Amino acid sequence: MDIQQFDFQPILQNDIVRLQPLKPDDFETLYSIASDPLLWEQHPNKDRYKREVFTTFFQGAIESGGAYVVFDAVTGKPIGSSRFYDFDADKKSVSIGYTFIARDHWGTTYNHPLKAVMLDHAFNYVEAVIFHIGSVNIRSQKSIERLDAVKIEEREMEYFGEVKNLNFIYRILKSDWIGQSKLRF
Repeated sequence: MDIQQFDFQPILQNDIVRLQPLKPDDFETLYSIASDPLLWEQHPNKDRYKREVFTTFFQGAIESGGAYVVFDAVTGKPIGSSRFYDFDADKKSVSIGYTFIARDHWGTTYNHPLKAVMLDHAFNYVEAVIFHIGSVNIRSQKSIERLDAVKIEEREMEYFGEVKNLNFIYRILKSDWIGQSKLRF
């Protein structure tokens, strides 16, 4: 596939999760999940559970053109969101992030299949996938390291409409991902 034609929002699915492109009328569905303060306790922007803060986050998701609502593939219940962003044709890379999953799905089998279906799609177009994870978000750091992502940098970053925070930058290369079999479905 041509790297210039990265498809940001196809429907993606495996046996565990289904990702559908985010639409403006998905706000209440996602806010019902995101309004849990404990969801954001390790995130650099801890007040995203507040409606006015989440509204800015959601606006950024819509404007990104690469955001999804994540559903449990078996029950059809919405469980969170994630997105593709920062596609760079010259560097042959794209970022995956802004991911959140309902707390009743933490520590289960959902995060890795979510990332796997997104990585499988991305590597049809790019050679590297980047993840920006807040320096205080230990849970997400450990999770991405279980996917064999490598920390390559630390950088101050500003999320859409939010304050700058220190982020750890992780990368997974296509050549490393293709060789993995432990996360395939």
